[in-house]
Amino acid sequence: MIIIVPFLWYEGMALYPFILLKRRELASNPSVIRHEQIHLAQQKEMLILPFYVVYLLCYLYNLCRFRNHYEAYKQIPFEREAYKYEAEPEYLHKRRFWAWVR
Repeated sequence: MIIIVPFLWYEGMALYPFILLKRRELASNPSVIRHEQIHLAQQKEMLILPFYVVYLLCYLYNLCRFRNHYEAYKQIPFEREAYKYEAEPEYLHKRRFWAWVR
């Protein structure tokens, strides 16, 4: 289910089981939707709450390592998987369990 949240600080965000988007037109962008659907799959396979804990810990570790918000964000394993495969329409059908670890 897609929800439009104009004050969102990112273009999109997956908050299981919802996809939050900053602007309505993003709902018609397949890459944005797929990116967030990959996050929903990650959240589901990690039983939701542990996903957020691991995500935050990875971000904090990367922030200490790179000392740059954007680089810390981009190096989170969950984000790396989502960005790598957001343009592949069939990815979610062939995605392996815990693919973000690889």
